[in-house]
Amino acid sequence: MPSTATSTSASPATAGLTIGKVARQAGVNVETIRYYERRGLLPKPPRTPSGYRLYPPESVARLRFIKGAQELGFSLGEIQELLALRVDSKTTCAEVRKRGEAKLAQIQEKIQALQRIQEALGRLVSACEQGGPTGECPIIEALERRQQQRK
Repeated sequence: MPSTATSTSASPATAGLTIGKVARQAGVNVETIRYYERRGLLPKPPRTPSGYRLYPPESVARLRFIKGAQELGFSLGEIQELLALRVDSKTTCAEVRKRGEAKLAQIQEKIQALQRIQEALGRLVSACEQGGPTGECPIIEALERRQQQRK
């Protein structure tokens, strides 16, 4: 009687995740995945004989890493550097910390700039409380002066 044993290797359908499943599990759009592939943030997966792309389960974790880094203010270029550091066995935590400190300094600069804008706009809004005609509005006058200074 011939053997009826089946192969223990995974079939293409179970070897990976479709782009839709990866997108749902990672909480991103399918187009986001394609964009990250084009940018080199996510490796392009192999295709099945029928042309479907099947992603390894690690793709979900990588996408979550990317989204988490974006939420912390890292650009895609900076995230690409972090991903490279992540897989480099020679990288130390101190190197990653250095990048985190640099990003923190950038964010602090942005916050200070926003605070200056907030104070300036607050002064203009306070000066505008008289309710006179728009020809005498401090906000409009300040914006017009600013535009003239740029010319």
